[in-house]
Amino acid sequence: MTPQARAQAAIELLDAIIAAAREGGAAADTLIARYFATRRYAGSKDRRAVRELIYAAIRRAGAVPVSGRAALLALAQDDPALATLFDGSPHAPAPIAPGEPIAPAGIAPDWLVAALVRSGVSADEHAALVARAPLDLRVNPARATPEQVRAALPEAAPIAGLPQALRLPHGTPVESLDLYRAGAFEVQDAGSQIVSLAAEARGQAVIDLCAGAGGKTLALAAEGAGPLLACDVDRARLARLAPRAERAGIAVETRLLDPGREAAALADWRGRAGVVVIDAPCSGSGTWRRNPEARWRLTPARLDRLIATQARLLALAPPLVRPGGALLYITCSLLDAEGAGQVARFLAAHPEWRAEPLALPLGAAHGPGWRLTPARDSTDGFFVARLRAPC
Repeated sequence: MTPQARAQAAIELLDAIIAAAREGGAAADTLIARYFATRRYAGSKDRRAVRELIYAAIRRAGAVPVSGRAALLALAQDDPALATLFDGSPHAPAPIAPGEPIAPAGIAPDWLVAALVRSGVSADEHAALVARAPLDLRVNPARATPEQVRAALPEAAPIAGLPQALRLPHGTPVESLDLYRAGAFEVQDAGSQIVSLAAEARGQAVIDLCAGAGGKTLALAAEGAGPLLACDVDRARLARLAPRAERAGIAVETRLLDPGREAAALADWRGRAGVVVIDAPCSGSGTWRRNPEARWRLTPARLDRLIATQARLLALAPPLVRPGGALLYITCSLLDAEGAGQVARFLAAHPEWRAEPLALPLGAAHGPGWRLTPARDSTDGFFVARLRAPC
């Protein structure tokens, strides 16, 4: 592909990504993969160059652009070399016309920026929310030591306060390594590893109520939790846990739940769990570094639905916790409506429960819990609270 053709491909894909964001369609990575699956002439350098253009345009535009062309023209404003590719030659974008729409730069739609500021995320932290994230690993102590992993990945650096964590540059290929296939490590953001520590789950029976593909479930197992019950309402995501657990040498029971019928499906665990973990569905505002298009998909109405789901999950958990046990509430969001506010509402409705103070390797106290931010902690953004049941 010529550089001009790469620019035109980026525009076409951005149009598809914008439409999917508005309509709840496929994720950007999926759309990019589908696009190139039917264009075998595009080599690895072409695919990489187009992908770089697309994600640079997504990161720059806070609100949903009017078009893919407007998104790429915004990049061209800052890059004269990119602007020259709009030359109208075969397979190239049409020449730039005076007064064309150009996507304004920003961190998120205005309503969402205001919500972040109200939640204590100051303006000087905003740029870090969409900066490119590193690749973090969690070494599985049952399979390897950090030193063994670093021998295979010399560029890996330790992360202070997390003896089993290593950090690599973005895009480092690790899943082809023999050590990965042998279960020596998992790809997991340091923030996700840190909030898992807050469970203090060693020797405890644990229900991971929203386990997804099991990243935190495996981290809890590595800390000595067990028995473990991993639940989710998403069959496809939960199915990914079993092979990961087998690779890691960990025994985990999985259980697919029906939304609205979770309590009945978990009746055999009533009052048994030493820890119930709710890694709640959320806006993902703490993970925009890895998924910047998520800002384009979030609307006030969708946020309200997520908040309602979080409250329902919090109401589901107390009967599952044994006397004196704990409920760990986690969101990868920086919005107080999904984090500190949710926990405050839970405590108001359950005055016999109490929020316990946390002291984790990174982050800081925030309301009734603890918060990690990309700017301060170089992790994804998280809120976590540990709530103690009455004895």
